[in-house]
Amino acid sequence: MIRLDRRLAVIGGVMSLAGLGAGRARAQSLDPVRIGITPVVIDSDVAFLDRFSTYFSERLGRPVIIEQRRTYQEITALLLSGQIEAAWICGYPYVQHRDRLQLIAVPIYRGEPLYQSYMIVAADNPAQSLEGLRDQIHAFSDPDSNSGFLVTRWLLHQIHESPRSFFSSFFFTYGHRNVVRAVAADLAQSGSVDGYVWEILQQIEPSLTGATRVLHRSQKLGFPPIACLAARAEEPAIVRLKRLLLDMDGDASGRALLASLHLDRFDEQPDSLFAGIASLYEAVRSDA
Repeated sequence: MIRLDRRLAVIGGVMSLAGLGAGRARAQSLDPVRIGITPVVIDSDVAFLDRFSTYFSERLGRPVIIEQRRTYQEITALLLSGQIEAAWICGYPYVQHRDRLQLIAVPIYRGEPLYQSYMIVAADNPAQSLEGLRDQIHAFSDPDSNSGFLVTRWLLHQIHESPRSFFSSFFFTYGHRNVVRAVAADLAQSGSVDGYVWEILQQIEPSLTGATRVLHRSQKLGFPPIACLAARAEEPAIVRLKRLLLDMDGDASGRALLASLHLDRFDEQPDSLFAGIASLYEAVRSDA
């Protein structure tokens, strides 16, 4: 009887492993879910992205592929053309294309779905206001970044200036961390950067942010959201992705991922959260 029980246990174990393998095979045979990531994410190294894709793949029961590109425009184009199911984008491209996009979830950072744009300067830069940066070199993050371009463009619009007329020159670094690096290395005397990124860098790379200081903090604006095409919002994969995002803080692995991003959780938010960014965009869109 003991031998028979052992034999049955072994057979049962083999069948369980076979079932698990079959389940994984079925998951791998499904079409992948593609999620675009822009430089709004502070931790975009390979190890983190692998953890991110594995977490969602295991819970969706199908492969998840993280799509990265150098610019916001490239990720937005993939999203609008339907080549990816969802993307973590900036509020600026969201309001530019809000007639075609729909919010999936918005991060909660320090208790709010909000963040700020920071204008930074080198630690020894004597400037005390925006005017002190006239005729200096400025580093922007991306032409489609709210915190890394639009806010400063709007500030200049308020004094009837533009980046081209106000700064001696400017350039795009295509990454908020790169803006901080450019100012710290004196490649630019000032820069426009995501306040969330600067604050997290202050914790994890204090020697980098220590070479800079914050000259100006913007009003609080809607945090970069995860969005999809409105026409695809009811697709099963996107509905499940939304539920997983909203439930991330409910399990240990999800909380660990959120902690690595220094976020509290993801939440549902109304479109009106981005009204502030939309007003900045409307103010400057007619500028040359």
